[in-house]
Order: sequence, then structure tokens, then C-alpha cells
Amino acid sequence: MAAGLVFGQSPRDANYDESKVGAYRLPNPLLMANGQTVQTAAQWRGQRRPEILRLFNNHMYGKSAPKPDRLDYEVTTRAARALDGAANRREVTIWLTGKKSGPAMRLLLYLPTNAKGPVPVFLGPNFGGNHAINADPGITIAKTWMRPGPGVEASKATAAGRGKEASRWQAEMVTKQGYALATFYYGDVFPDHKDGLADSIIPHFYRPGQTAQEPDDWNAIGAWAWGLSRALDYMEKDKDLDAKRVAVLGHSRLGKTALWAGAQDERFSIVISNDSGEGGAALSRRYFGETIERINTSFPWWFNKNYKGYNQRVDSLPFDQHMLIALVAPRPVYVASAQEDQWADPRGEFLSAKAADPVYRLLGTDGMAAKEMPAIHQPVHSTIGYHIRTGKHDVTAYDWEQFLVFGKKHWGR
Repeated sequence: MAAGLVFGQSPRDANYDESKVGAYRLPNPLLMANGQTVQTAAQWRGQRRPEILRLFNNHMYGKSAPKPDRLDYEVTTRAARALDGAANRREVTIWLTGKKSGPAMRLLLYLPTNAKGPVPVFLGPNFGGNHAINADPGITIAKTWMRPGPGVEASKATAAGRGKEASRWQAEMVTKQGYALATFYYGDVFPDHKDGLADSIIPHFYRPGQTAQEPDDWNAIGAWAWGLSRALDYMEKDKDLDAKRVAVLGHSRLGKTALWAGAQDERFSIVISNDSGEGGAALSRRYFGETIERINTSFPWWFNKNYKGYNQRVDSLPFDQHMLIALVAPRPVYVASAQEDQWADPRGEFLSAKAADPVYRLLGTDGMAAKEMPAIHQPVHSTIGYHIRTGKHDVTAYDWEQFLVFGKKHWGR
């Protein structure tokens, strides 16, 4: 066992001292299970990438359902010249099993008012419901086909939540730069609490005769990622949106979700993780901040059952999170950290992004341009991008400014 990985402690214990991290060895993303080294892009595409994807499916995020045979869409609300004239707004109901009596999610869209032709999109799930993105009373309150969950879930479906997450989405900034913003309430797909499975989309895709989750089946993060792909399915049918230029993004647990969605679905052209921490961009083998044991103890419904077996066996994992980032290659990926968010291990997030560099360079990109972790407010916008800002666990205007610069660089105008 690598030095510094101290197990047998309470899962509530956390280390914030770099001197206690100790030594660890990361799996080589370019070393196949048969011992051969990946030397060509064809080997990566045809052999190693599918191998890594299977490892994450089996041991962590779970095997998700395929795209449904049928999806139905309906534009349910429209508003011209929203956001003081900066955008047109619409909400689209997406029925996730092709049955209007079944599960659905509402996709909120802001499009630049003066857009000419299809526009690129920043897409991500939200925590508070679409009505939390803007105080406009015309936006639907987060009431879904599901029963309200206990505690925080039940409290979100109220008018009091209007506009509470507006600072995290910067809709006016995005649309004024010529991009569309799209979001949906993550609880539409899987309510984020311990009893959420029964009211999630997952049982609708059980195999014949199945009544419970198998150890390698998907769970909440897999379901939320699956929902992001279904939103992209809709975008491919909307002539106002450029479905070839969609950035998938998320904050915190939804940053983990964005990375997993981008790793699986190569239609996403940019992938952005904000403060995603353990189970997202941060390295699991670093004994710093949140740990696998802590996250599986607090949120056992996020990952598959097999992942619990690594609570005190982190070194036994056949991967680490740099390999999740590598699955996005050669597409641009951006990892954002916050100085005061030590629980998410900002240094571990940077080191993870840096450790994906060999895969990106094998595939002909510039990879991660920074050799060392950059200083505060010194963003890196190479194909693997990164910044650390001042402040806490949140999404800020500074974060969005960097996401937009990154999008402009890699998409062009």
C-alpha cells in the first residue's frame, strides 16, 4: 500500500496537509491490460480507450441504458427578448421513454436575440430547478412526474426558489457573447437522495425480470449523465442550435457528471468540470480532502455498488481520475478549481488534468501547456485547460469568463 494512504480511520476524517499525502503511483493510461504500451492513435481508439471505458463502467459509474428507441419533444413555453432583450427563451419538455405518461425533463434554453444561424451551446444540469436560474415568473417551477423527495428535494419545487442560482449561470453574459445556454433540473432524471432510485428513470430501463440494481449498474451520476445526452439528442433536431459545438459542464457532483457524460458521449465537443473533486477531476490516490470512503458513505446512491469495495482499497482501483479526463481526448477539456475548496483537492484536480497530457499529445494536441500548477487567476487555455481562482465552492462570473474564452479559442467564432 502506498505511503500516505491512511485507512481504517473514520470516513469523516480528512487530510488538508500536503506533507501527509505521501507517495502514490498512478496507473498508466497508455499501458493496456495485456502489458502492451499504446503507441498509436489507432491503438488508443480501438483498444485502450474502450478498455478504460469498461473499467469505469464496471467499477465506478455503472453501465447506463442506451439511447431510447424513441424520444418525444415539445416546446412548452416561449418568450421573446428575455434578459432585458439579450435573449430569447424557451422551455422544451423531453419525454425520456417516448411515453407522455412517463418520465420527462424540462430543458431551459436562452438563445442570443440577434443570432444568425445555429449557435454553439453551453449545457449543464442545475440543482434548484429551471426557475432558480432566473426570477422570471414565466419559467416553470421544478415540478416533475416524480414524487418529491425528502428534505431539500421537496423544498426546491417552490416559487421561493426563483432566481436563487442566477449567479451560477450568467445567462446574460453567455448570450451576449453569442452562445446559447441550456440547463435542466437534475432531479427530473434522478432525485438526489437515498430513496431517489425508485422515482428515477433507471427502473424504466430494467431488463426483463430485473427488480433491483446489479453491482455494475448505473446510479445517480450515470443517470444525470444520460440525461445530458438526451438533451443533446434534442439539440440535434433544433435548427437554431449548433449540435456540433456543445460544451457540457457541471459544478460539484454535476461536474463529476459532466466529465462522465463527456467521456461516454463523443458528440460533446468541449467538457468542463467546475470544483468536481473526488469522483470527478481530483485524483483518488491522493490522501487529501474528500475520499472514496467518505463520498460512498455520504452519498451511496451516486456510484455503482462495486465502487464501495474500494473504500479502503484505493490503490486497488484499476484506474484513477486522470484516465477519465483522458477519455475526453482529443476534445478540449477544462478543469476549474477554487482556492478555498480544499475538500475538492484543487491540486489533485490539476495533477489529474496534467496526468492526462500524454494521451492528448499522442493524439496530436498540445495537451496541458502548464508544467506546474498555475498561480491564482492565471488560467491555462491549452487543449487541457485549467484555472484556480480565489473563493469557495461555487460557480462565479470569473469561472464563466474563462469558460467563454476557452469556448471561443477552441470553437472559433
